[in-house]
Amino acid sequence: MRRILVVLLGVALAATACSDAGPGADPTASPSTAPPGAPALNAAEAPLLPKDRFALPDVTPDSFATLLEQLRGTPVLVNVWGSWCGPCREEGPALAAAAERYGRRVQFIGIDILDDRESARAFMREFGWRYPSLYDPSPTGTVRDQMGFVGQPVTIIFDAAGERVFSHVGQVTEEMLSTELEKVA
Repeated sequence: MRRILVVLLGVALAATACSDAGPGADPTASPSTAPPGAPALNAAEAPLLPKDRFALPDVTPDSFATLLEQLRGTPVLVNVWGSWCGPCREEGPALAAAAERYGRRVQFIGIDILDDRESARAFMREFGWRYPSLYDPSPTGTVRDQMGFVGQPVTIIFDAAGERVFSHVGQVTEEMLSTELEKVA
């Protein structure tokens, strides 16, 4: 009986240690339920930039262009993704690591496409993304298409002057991100 209690206690401690819930978070909350006030790690302030990383506000090509204009003066990394996208899942940890390293000097923004918000939030939580994403509600990925890309993931880096200095269609690696972000950070 004592051995069973020790094993159960160990399992409970391991489950608690592996939880992505932050301090003070409800440990019984569903992983697909966004906690209120999940602050984003933002390098800049802009009226259209979400302060809550799980807010996933709607974005259109026009509102996205306005946001980029508002962020001028800060380098920006944009990643177009979907929770259902295999290569997006593969690059998720690399983006999380890059955001931890550069997220106070470079504004990271995700654009979730062809998805639903609950799946997107679960994806963001799974990979520990601390930066905000926007939600493209169009059935075709209009924001991505207007930027001139087909497919996903897509990663674009803008320098502080707002010039596109890097773009890549397909999965990015930590090394690729570090090389490109060092140039603008």
